Amino acid sequence: MVSEAPCIAGGWVELEPSVLHQAMLDHAGHAIIATDRQGLILYFNRTAQHLLGYRWQDVVGHLTPLQFHVQEEIAAHAAVLSRARGVSMAADFQALVAGLETQPRIEHDWTYVCADGARLPVRLTITALTNAQGALIGYLGLAADLRERHAHEQELRIAATAFASQAAIMVTDADQRILRVNDAFMRLTGYRAEDAIGQTPRLLKSGRQDASFYVAMWESLAVNGHWEGEIWNRRRSGEIYPEWLTISAIQDAQGRLTHYVSTFTDISELKVAESEIHSLAFYDPLTGLPNRRLMFDRLGQSMAAAARHHQYAALLIIDLDNFKTLNDTLGHDIGDCLLIEVARRLRRSIRESDTAARQGGDEFSVLLDDLGLDAAQAAARAEGVANKLVQELARPYALPGGVEHFCSASIGISLFQGQARSLEAIVKQADIALYGAKDDGRNTYRFFDGAMQTVLDQRARLESGLRQALLAGEFRLMLQAQFDAAGGLLGAECLLRWQKRDGELVSPGDFIPLAEETGLIVPIGHWVIEEACVLLGRWQQHAATQALCLAVNVSARQFRQADFVERIRGALARHQVNPARLKLELTESLLLEQVDDVVGKMRALCELGVRFSLDDFGTGYASLAYLKRFPFEQLKVDRSFIRELAEDPDDAAIVRAILAMGDALRLQVVAEGVENEPQHRFLVEHGCRQFQGYLFGRPLPAAEFEARLAADAASASEASEAEVAVPDPVIGIQFG
Repeated sequence: MVSEAPCIAGGWVELEPSVLHQAMLDHAGHAIIATDRQGLILYFNRTAQHLLGYRWQDVVGHLTPLQFHVQEEIAAHAAVLSRARGVSMAADFQALVAGLETQPRIEHDWTYVCADGARLPVRLTITALTNAQGALIGYLGLAADLRERHAHEQELRIAATAFASQAAIMVTDADQRILRVNDAFMRLTGYRAEDAIGQTPRLLKSGRQDASFYVAMWESLAVNGHWEGEIWNRRRSGEIYPEWLTISAIQDAQGRLTHYVSTFTDISELKVAESEIHSLAFYDPLTGLPNRRLMFDRLGQSMAAAARHHQYAALLIIDLDNFKTLNDTLGHDIGDCLLIEVARRLRRSIRESDTAARQGGDEFSVLLDDLGLDAAQAAARAEGVANKLVQELARPYALPGGVEHFCSASIGISLFQGQARSLEAIVKQADIALYGAKDDGRNTYRFFDGAMQTVLDQRARLESGLRQALLAGEFRLMLQAQFDAAGGLLGAECLLRWQKRDGELVSPGDFIPLAEETGLIVPIGHWVIEEACVLLGRWQQHAATQALCLAVNVSARQFRQADFVERIRGALARHQVNPARLKLELTESLLLEQVDDVVGKMRALCELGVRFSLDDFGTGYASLAYLKRFPFEQLKVDRSFIRELAEDPDDAAIVRAILAMGDALRLQVVAEGVENEPQHRFLVEHGCRQFQGYLFGRPLPAAEFEARLAADAASASEASEAEVAVPDPVIGIQFG
């Protein structure tokens, strides 16, 4: 190490006063350059002079090492350092030596520019020079010539690229003369190495690709230095086969093209697999028919063709009636056999130019093209095919195990001409027509018409509004009073009404079934329970109303929720409601499935004190023995039996039987839908003790119902004080 700051003396940097050291530095195998702290060159050995072509006197004391570097490399290096350190660094000498403050030396590959302009790749190692006190006095750089190493690396790259692969390899020079091939090449092509070397790749040309293909390939090679793609070549035996070919252009350090390396593999098996994949992607594996994706593709082509030639075409959507029953009773294997036979019958029933497809499950489709220029004629032809399909699919099926099965089909038809409608619209219209065929009793076909679309659009709008109604606060709770035989008020039934923000009232018959189907009945039902408990909690604060009960209808879907009991328990607790004042009304349909679960939930709620009523009794299938399993305390006679009570002896007999059965089973019986005095009189005469209907009052909003209660209580109090007789409640107290 230097003990003092270096200085120039007689053409030599006085690093050490040793002639031996000077000789060693001058004749070292690396270029050695020493600088001061600012980068000014103080020593430039003979190897450096020889490699770079500069004289000592032109360099020492005059230049910095930056003069030898490619400036773009220095700038790029400075940019990397700037990003790493988060501060901007100039492309100067300090960027070259950056890093020595934290490590003893730095190494980097650089490109030097010689005096004659030639470029020299070097591996530069820089160390800091310090004096005995450890103070920085300069820098020492050792640059190793990398030209020979690069040449070796290029040879190694060629060899590795050419022969490390198990694929067929061919190496050519820049003029495309074959220089080397590997064993895989000989196995794949049938040519020996001595047959191929010296030839050009045209040796393998099959003639399948035209001149433009090769022009594009070589243009890509010239621009990108690489090309790959599928090509057909010929073996020595004359067999033509597909291969995947990759060509790479090899360049020397100066960027000059020196070789091409080609690798290729036989993709015959891949083409077979590709065909199988295509089949899986576009064909149903069970029936062999085109699948939904391919049908949609062909439907798009059909629409385009119909638009060009003004021809009509038709899409038929076919659904097997009650197919689920077959699967559930005989198993999916038998069901699959039926589907295969259905596909076979569809193929036989249509023209070769038409398309039959399996949409999925037990749904199929048929696309009929070229039905003519006249709409009526096209419809008649489509109808003829549909009628034939209905008959063909209704014939008995001979299934494995000697099973003879009868199965029908429903068909929806959408007729179209050109692209006036979207593909999705045509499919939707065929689906709508299919629903119409099912609504008409199945085993038939229906064409799409505008009325069907109107109904479905209305339903879609209703469903959209229903999804927002709860959040928008559009539901209303109505109460219809219930009385005993003496005219005393027992309570009321909660009835749900939907009034949109624009004031439109939606019939419960329209939105309740839709809520059931969409599952929205569950959150709506929870809201009704909550509102009912709010009312009961308020009523419990007043002597005149604390004995009143509220009956709430519960849907089967809501009741079957796993947390139903806990929700009821929570609502009662939140509003401090006497559970005996809440009565849940269930329908007979709920009792026919998951019986143990239903009984368990009912008993859990009964233990709380909640009571149950069986709604619409007589319209379902519940037997007397069946009813004994459930903890009901009340039956409600459906209004359909009350309506014609005085005129229809059958209805009268049914009502008498229900009343007698209720008495025998110690169940209260409520008659709902009582609208006139003859009905009321008949019911009283035959033992009915609880009533609900327009004779006693129409449903009222909860607030109005409570106002009537308050008014009636006040009137009764005044009448009592004046000792005036109170009129018969059945006639005098009206809640509507």
